Amino acid sequence: MCARRATRPEGFQLVELVVVLAVLAIAALISVPPLLRMSARLRVDVAAHELAGALRQARSLAISRSSYVAVKFYTSPGRVEYACFKDGDGDGVRNADIVAGVDRQITPRRMLAHRGGHLGFGFPPGRPPRDPGDPDRRLGRLTDPIRFNDSDLASFSALGASTPGSLYVTDGRRELAVVRVLGITGKVRVMRWDPDADAWK
Repeated sequence: MCARRATRPEGFQLVELVVVLAVLAIAALISVPPLLRMSARLRVDVAAHELAGALRQARSLAISRSSYVAVKFYTSPGRVEYACFKDGDGDGVRNADIVAGVDRQITPRRMLAHRGGHLGFGFPPGRPPRDPGDPDRRLGRLTDPIRFNDSDLASFSALGASTPGSLYVTDGRRELAVVRVLGITGKVRVMRWDPDADAWK
């Protein structure tokens, strides 16, 4: 007479299923926050490089047309747009001349792409970042993320020189990048703020 072998029921037991779900939940809790931070950082970096490209295009247009060309920035809640304007009367690109139609728009008005979330001009909450031009001091005027003298125009001359200034782009939470324009050379540089290191990189 053969002894009957005990057989295990097929499928998962409830305890095994609970353990597997718990392991998956822990893995998700560990991996999701870094992925979200990486996604936010990538969106801010892409937006900053898009703005840097617009500034470089304006410099190139100024040199090729032997005239002042400026990028004008338009901001409204949830929207950032920009376009290039050419000087029409020899006194540089000015907001009043744009309104009067003297300084003509020479590129289409574009909306900042790759936005998502709360991406736009501004600063994240918390401690002010250091001044990228003088790391020994912290930035003031955190209500002014477009800093080209007292206007929202980044202007370039026929020789490629520019109005020195900075654009600060943030996701409104933690991530921050700056697009800096150096005056004499008109060179454009993108830097990212690292709040943990308390430094620009």
